[in-house]
Amino acid sequence: MLKLFAFYGRFKVIMKHIQWFPGHMTKAMRMMEENVAVCDGIIYVLDARCPAASYNPKLKKMAGAKPILYVLNKSDLADANKTDGFIKLIQSSGAIAVKATATGASSKKSLMAAVDKLVEEKRKKSAEKGYNRTFRFMVVGVPNTGKSTVINLLAGSKRAITGDKAGVTKSKQWIRCGTFELLDTPGTMPPAFENQYLAMHLAFVGSINDDILDFDDVALKLLEETAERYPKYLNERYGIEGGLTPVEMLEKVCLRRGFILKGKEYDYERGERAVVDDFRKGRLGYITLDLPEDAEGYVF
Repeated sequence: MLKLFAFYGRFKVIMKHIQWFPGHMTKAMRMMEENVAVCDGIIYVLDARCPAASYNPKLKKMAGAKPILYVLNKSDLADANKTDGFIKLIQSSGAIAVKATATGASSKKSLMAAVDKLVEEKRKKSAEKGYNRTFRFMVVGVPNTGKSTVINLLAGSKRAITGDKAGVTKSKQWIRCGTFELLDTPGTMPPAFENQYLAMHLAFVGSINDDILDFDDVALKLLEETAERYPKYLNERYGIEGGLTPVEMLEKVCLRRGFILKGKEYDYERGERAVVDDFRKGRLGYITLDLPEDAEGYVF
């Protein structure tokens, strides 16, 4: 049921406060804190569609002085110009950052080169002492950014458990990848979502368990933000033109997709699911939700 109220003659959505930090995430953080000491570096996987929202400062703090490689994964679904902008932003802080599509083999070479660069000095010192050693990296990130898929790409085979929803990886997994080892870890959220704007972006991309979300909120906000930044995509996909409220846009989706109930009522629920699914699968277009200013104050 859509929860709406009139405001200056327009319909607005009453947003539900998003909060999600299941018990296994607390356990995961403890495990990661215990294992970070044996790792030579951190591979931090961000979602290229929302790099600021998928950045958890607690993971950066946990890494301490360990070198970090930031991987903007799922770049094939994002706005390429904005992805490049975030890469430059992260690199300007002195960190290493690359974009990737872990579901395809084309990203493996650049990822391998970036991982090697992360421990270049350590490898050189080891060689000077006359021995080769296995370097270890912890792979971290919020849920559903594709950490396990990145590991499988580097390993050259399906070694880590993957899935298209939040919370698939529940415990640590050490994966051997040639001359180094990767520790796959469960996705972890900040204990509190202080920025609900960014929390909603995590809901859009599927980093938050759909079962705890109100899809009225999610679909309508997604339509609203897309209309502001990528109106062309809405017009091409659903025939939506400018000047419509989120509810009116959703009704356009229902009409275009034939989601009509008996009595000529709109099937809002099917329309909402279609909008979110189209976005997540890239059928809506190449969309980046975050802006560079959303990462203002971040320490990469």
